[in-house]
Amino acid sequence: MNLQNPKKFKILLDQAHEVALNVLRPISRKYDKTEHAYPKELNMLASLLDGMNDGGEGINAGAAVGKRGEQDKHNKNGVNMSTALGIVEMCYGDTGLLLSMPRQGLGNSAIAAVANDEQLERFKGTWAAMAITEPNCGSDSAAIRTTATQDGDDYILNGEKIFVTSGKRADSVVVWATLDKKLGRAAIKSFVVPKGTTGMTVERLEHKLGIKASDTAVIRFDQCRVPAKNLLGNAEIDVAKGFAGVMETFDNTRPLVAAMAIGCAKASLERIKEIFHLELDSNYATPYLQCSNLAAQIYKMEAEWEAARLLMLKATWMADNKKPNSKEASIAKAKAGRVGNEITLKCVELAASVGYNETELLEKWARDSKILDIFEGTQQIQQLIIARRELGKSSSELK
Repeated sequence: MNLQNPKKFKILLDQAHEVALNVLRPISRKYDKTEHAYPKELNMLASLLDGMNDGGEGINAGAAVGKRGEQDKHNKNGVNMSTALGIVEMCYGDTGLLLSMPRQGLGNSAIAAVANDEQLERFKGTWAAMAITEPNCGSDSAAIRTTATQDGDDYILNGEKIFVTSGKRADSVVVWATLDKKLGRAAIKSFVVPKGTTGMTVERLEHKLGIKASDTAVIRFDQCRVPAKNLLGNAEIDVAKGFAGVMETFDNTRPLVAAMAIGCAKASLERIKEIFHLELDSNYATPYLQCSNLAAQIYKMEAEWEAARLLMLKATWMADNKKPNSKEASIAKAKAGRVGNEITLKCVELAASVGYNETELLEKWARDSKILDIFEGTQQIQQLIIARRELGKSSSELK
């Protein structure tokens, strides 16, 4: 691995950086204060991204995944890498606005990870939210209670999903449901449910600490009839394979959440240096104990930030090269989620009253960063997954 950003993505990342500064930052506070208002300014930007993505590797909030398969003999920096690096730049602007981008939902990752070729073509261009979490099922996705009962050529969905990002705005929702509760995680499948389907109701939108530009919905399914062809991937229950097919979604999206945390923290780090007009030793030649206390704390944060960035690059590189990356995806997400939140909060603390005031975006970035340590699997869940992979234990052996 070359640990620098691939040169072929330079133009793309430069454009993303300009979008962050000139489009997202200027409207960031506006949509933080008007929670649940749809950012209309994103429509034109989303169309631009659609064109870029059609032309090759582009920037997707969640749609960038490749199916597992035969590994290419050559090193590849592909759509997972370009997406993650683009997300870093976009979240340098605003995380909530990135999550609000039309046709770039996290549900698109589920479609790309497990859909068959016919489904990939049929759902191309849809904006898909992802509905996993339930009132009594938070971090343990295998404990899903929403049911899918086959009825002829359809499935009937019943249950409730909470914390669905873009649940009201998206064109469709990818719903995780169980075909048979007695068979446990092996029976959990994902279904694409189009917006407006009878029996699917958006109950309410949540009021949140951060990412307020992004709508977060509670959705109820009551005798919701979905065509059997909308079950993603294979309908057969493979007890031997278990939950693996569905969990491939997380192997691709967790590095992207890590990228969000890295972008948000990058913005805070740069801003705190601007506030203090701090000129740091670019070669890091000054010994730590000979720096000012402020400089020493920033050096420490930068080291943690760089470690998180490199872990994210490794996880996305492995995804592009079709290498199993479940452990690395969790490591990247755990590190970046924790470090990102610590950096944004520390920058608020260092800036004192300036950092706590709404005249600065530092306090907003601190609020936005917290969710990045929670969704797509909490810090504790990531550590549990890492431990299982390191020790070679199954979920039943290590809880």
